[in-house]
Amino acid sequence: MSTKQNEKRPGILSQLYRGETDFQFVAARKKFYIASAVILGALVVVMLVKGFVLGIDFAGGVQYSVPATDSSVSLDDVENAAADAGAEVASGQIAGSGDGRAFIIRVGELDSDEQTAVRTAIAEEAGVGVDSISVSEVSATWGASVSKQALIALIVFMVLVSLFIWIRFERRMAVAAFGALMHDLVLTAGIYSLVGFEITPSTIVGMLTILGYSLYDTVVVFDKVQENTAQLLQTRSKTFAEGVNDAINQTLMRSINTTIIGVLPVAALLFVGVGILGVGTLKDLALVLFVGMIVGAYSSIFLAAPWVVDMAERSAVYKRHNQKIANKRAGTDAEDEGAKPARKSAKAEDEDDDRLVLAKSDDLPLELLEEPEKAASGSGGARSGGPKKRKRR
Repeated sequence: MSTKQNEKRPGILSQLYRGETDFQFVAARKKFYIASAVILGALVVVMLVKGFVLGIDFAGGVQYSVPATDSSVSLDDVENAAADAGAEVASGQIAGSGDGRAFIIRVGELDSDEQTAVRTAIAEEAGVGVDSISVSEVSATWGASVSKQALIALIVFMVLVSLFIWIRFERRMAVAAFGALMHDLVLTAGIYSLVGFEITPSTIVGMLTILGYSLYDTVVVFDKVQENTAQLLQTRSKTFAEGVNDAINQTLMRSINTTIIGVLPVAALLFVGVGILGVGTLKDLALVLFVGMIVGAYSSIFLAAPWVVDMAERSAVYKRHNQKIANKRAGTDAEDEGAKPARKSAKAEDEDDDRLVLAKSDDLPLELLEEPEKAASGSGGARSGGPKKRKRR
């Protein structure tokens, strides 16, 4: 047995580390498209039916912070007391732990008398003094202004991102990156609606953060795609789709490492800080970061790069290149079977294509352009083998 046969093939982790994997992301892209479309469609229905829980900063209202000194009193008890006093409870959560634990109750807009009545009812239910309950009020007008500014910030971010990629790379990549960012935005918002977490200013900050993270991962993949396909049309070795698939595999380990390093501390914040320690005020930021980082890595690999392939393969240049690759491989297969047809070089194929274009544009017989020497000899053949010699007088 030869030495090469005795060599052990590297494991999957080793291949990932070296960028030598050959996962067919581009070839299976339609499956990922369908899966993403189904998930997005379901989440859009959830958003339309269930809506969002807007925080006090957006919807306006009154927030009560109630010390939770009595362990027998639950969050539901305090919320029910506020509702019985005439308040429309928007949300409630537990913040802190141990002696610093508190109930955060957010209700709709109230006048001064209603605020006092609700405050008194909550104090009696929680078993604390009225003065120990802090009250903060946000008007609906201010909440609408915050919503408007958040929307403007999001639009400006998307426009600048698209312009950057358009200038740095090309139009197809800018469109694909924009689509991937919109996918991440809708999917994250849908999960927020499904879970029922509040939309707060921290949520908007986290949303912009994860969009920036998604963009970074997309740019890394696109940079490798540009490197792999820069001289692609001058060769007959790979199609554009194969070059993009190689780029995804070569940057796959970097995407995985970046995602894991980013998600681990956010997961600790979400599951340990919120779930175990009860730091409820952080859950809106932690959830958007946790979901967004994972979704951003997914869209960069499974959506953005394959979308570039779809747009590129619609152009005549890449259709022609892919056909030449197919013809070359078909000729190679025939040689393997013993047929061995005569094949032309890439330069000769390009010259044939140029003559074909010239023939079509000038309405000339293609035979004259394909075999000019033969056509010339044919016309000279009518003179009985060439020019006659003059006889001497």
